[in-house]
Amino acid sequence: MKVQRDGRNVTVEVRADGEGVVSHAGSALVALIADKSGLSGALSAGLAGLRQRRSGHDPGRVIRDLAVMLADGGDCLADLGAVRDQDALFGVVASDSTAFRVIDQIACMPGLLGALAEAHARARAHVWKHTGAPEHVTIDVDATLLTSHSEKEGAAGTFKGGYGFHPMLAYCDQTGEALAAILRPGNAGSNTAADQIAVVEAALEQIPAEQIEQIEILVRADTAGATHDLLDFCREHRLRYSVGYELSEAVRAAILQVPETQWIGALATDGTPRANGQICEITDLLDLGSWPTGSRVIVRRERAHPGAQLSFTDHDGHRFQATLTNQPDPNIQVLERRHRQRARCEDHIRNDKDTGLRNLPFRDFEHNRVWLALVLIAHDLLAWTQRLTLIGELARCEPKRLRYRMLHVAARLAFHARTAILRIDARWPWRDALIDAFARARALPAPA
Repeated sequence: MKVQRDGRNVTVEVRADGEGVVSHAGSALVALIADKSGLSGALSAGLAGLRQRRSGHDPGRVIRDLAVMLADGGDCLADLGAVRDQDALFGVVASDSTAFRVIDQIACMPGLLGALAEAHARARAHVWKHTGAPEHVTIDVDATLLTSHSEKEGAAGTFKGGYGFHPMLAYCDQTGEALAAILRPGNAGSNTAADQIAVVEAALEQIPAEQIEQIEILVRADTAGATHDLLDFCREHRLRYSVGYELSEAVRAAILQVPETQWIGALATDGTPRANGQICEITDLLDLGSWPTGSRVIVRRERAHPGAQLSFTDHDGHRFQATLTNQPDPNIQVLERRHRQRARCEDHIRNDKDTGLRNLPFRDFEHNRVWLALVLIAHDLLAWTQRLTLIGELARCEPKRLRYRMLHVAARLAFHARTAILRIDARWPWRDALIDAFARARALPAPA
């Protein structure tokens, strides 16, 4: 094999005489965060009843290793080998068949899926205790389509003509954490209020009980969330909401009544004036009596980008979007910008599809429900790793970049005086960040 080095052609000779070389060395940081957050211990306690003998694999440890594997970029049980083959870093890891038996037991025994969620919530409470709970929590609710390439239980035709599943997920916008998800057949509706309420309730259970009363909670969704049952649920539970609102004929008529002088400039994500976009409130021009008291409608208009094809419903070259909310803030610029920030939820879903969500690997529906719970745990292990141990760009980058820079780093593992030493390439650009991240993780207080 020939490559260029310093502009010169050199021949690469391959030998198998290296010692102590490990790949995916940075993923040991994720495993360390699972232990330091209390997740490993909570999983072991919640699944203790599954352990038949002390010499066997700890079911909680098996689930932890599966979550680390997903955070590392795996998407099926066979990818557990990426962790198993690094026993010097991760210890003894269960075989694929043992891992499946644990998933099968959780799927078949009532209450064990709830035990996973409870362990997840306990670890979140410990992380929030260390980092500080957010004063405001925005629960972003959205559904996504997952394609199934074979006959699987619960898979069905989708509204886009595909075949698979249509799970609904909820994320915390302030911390980037995954709060809840429910697996649904592909023909489930995007605006099914019962499913929306179920995922919001599950998300609320993930917020530490001792802190939830002091946190202002906003439920945010697109137009699929504009259902009377969901918003009535929010009103009954003292939750704020911000959902997309359909551009009905009444809304369009109200927009045309707004004088030009009442349109004000929209704000960009960073709070600066947005070059393209104006907003106004049309609450007084609509009959909102069927919606909860205090509901408001805010409309944004913007010029279509060059080359975009306008529809017959667009007026004077503008496209419109409406938001229904019960937030009392008088600054509609802030409210409209806050609603637009729900686009981050779509980024989380896209990233989770690279963290095991794209492929629901099992034939049975209940097994895939367990897999979905593992995806949520893996999502949060990445979020907690960034929040607890990284700074700057690395604390904000997406999983694909984080894996390249930190998790998939190769290193030489040496042992000295009963201490394992990872020797990272001295020329690796992010070597210092990885060293500091391990140091911060080791310094974290042990869970109570």
